[in-house]
Amino acid sequence: MPSTNVLGTALRSCCTDPLTGFFRDGLCRTCEEDTGSHTVCAEMSEIFLAFSKSRGNDLTTPMPAYGFPGLQPGDRWCLCAARWLEAERAGCAPPVSLLATDRSALDIVPLEILQKHATA
Repeated sequence: MPSTNVLGTALRSCCTDPLTGFFRDGLCRTCEEDTGSHTVCAEMSEIFLAFSKSRGNDLTTPMPAYGFPGLQPGDRWCLCAARWLEAERAGCAPPVSLLATDRSALDIVPLEILQKHATA
């Protein structure tokens, strides 16, 4: 069954360069093994990247052994829904693509909050 986004339509790709998603297929979809629920498609910002690093998740440093190039502002990436919500509460949530954010993110983040940070 195809994945659905938070708007109830077919889930769109978040990003393929760099290749994102729990399954590294560009989609922010999840499964039981994805304990972090990497379901929010977000556009990285300097403030969010600094926030994430301060919380122990450095998304800017490349890790070639894992095929991770390191992220820069403007890159899109599938974020853990709880981390995105934590950033939102701290005032530094990055913008999100509602069309590329998996419906299961709504188990953690209310749609109204995601909509406040939606990109065009």
